[in-house]
Amino acid sequence: MITKDTSIGVIGMGLLGGSYLKGFKKAGYCRLTGVDRDEKAVAYALESGLAEKASSDPSVIADCDIVISALYPHVFVKWIEENQKYLKAGCLLTDVTGVKRSVIDEISRILRSDVEFIACHPMAGREYKGIRFADETRFENANYIIVPTGKNTEEALQTASEIAGILKFGNIAVLSPEEHDRMIGFVSQLTHVIAVSLMNMSDNSSLAEYTGDSFRDLTRIARINEDLWPELFVLNKDYLVEQIDGFVREMKQFRDMIENEDLEGMKQKLILSTERRKAFD
Repeated sequence: MITKDTSIGVIGMGLLGGSYLKGFKKAGYCRLTGVDRDEKAVAYALESGLAEKASSDPSVIADCDIVISALYPHVFVKWIEENQKYLKAGCLLTDVTGVKRSVIDEISRILRSDVEFIACHPMAGREYKGIRFADETRFENANYIIVPTGKNTEEALQTASEIAGILKFGNIAVLSPEEHDRMIGFVSQLTHVIAVSLMNMSDNSSLAEYTGDSFRDLTRIARINEDLWPELFVLNKDYLVEQIDGFVREMKQFRDMIENEDLEGMKQKLILSTERRKAFD
């Protein structure tokens, strides 16, 4: 059980890591520690009061009961390889990474037996990066996915749920690593590929002068972290390629309906999409 005496550490004080610290701070949790190799992020966390302790030295987390990694997947694995000696025996390790099968496999392979890892995914990313854009309100009513394996304890599952509750996530789902990655391939990764493709298919330098809200809304996520997302795409390439192929087939059907002036066929497509979209409203 998480109490106000629980010591919580965040590795990687960027957008999400900083938002975690802000969320815990706002909820009254003061025993917060931040780790980041960027000294500017460390200074910001200390000066703004986001963390009680913050450093580029990973040993600063040695007394943390819960450690949350907000690192890129490959950086997370490397960090554990090099620095897990600083993790307190019995602490709970969790994460925010956007793919799970490969991360869970790698971390489980190298992690000490006296530290438990339970994978989590806050569905609350934004197109900006850096601790100065941290905003705990992004979590309010957002979705939070817990991705346990057969090795996880009920206590770890409960603690992961408590984290979501403290940060005011609106819905908590529990998925297997395979279910998570297949779903993410569709609702997140495919949508980013579509947005990027729309922005790249023609010269868009003058679009701001005459575009409407539909194009703005559809391409908001095309402002994308070019270092993170290619890694996520490749780590989930089997499911993502499957989703891209499905999208291409759907686009081909619609293209043929337009070319053949199939008004009734297009009408049925629009009716179906409208009905499915109502679930979000």
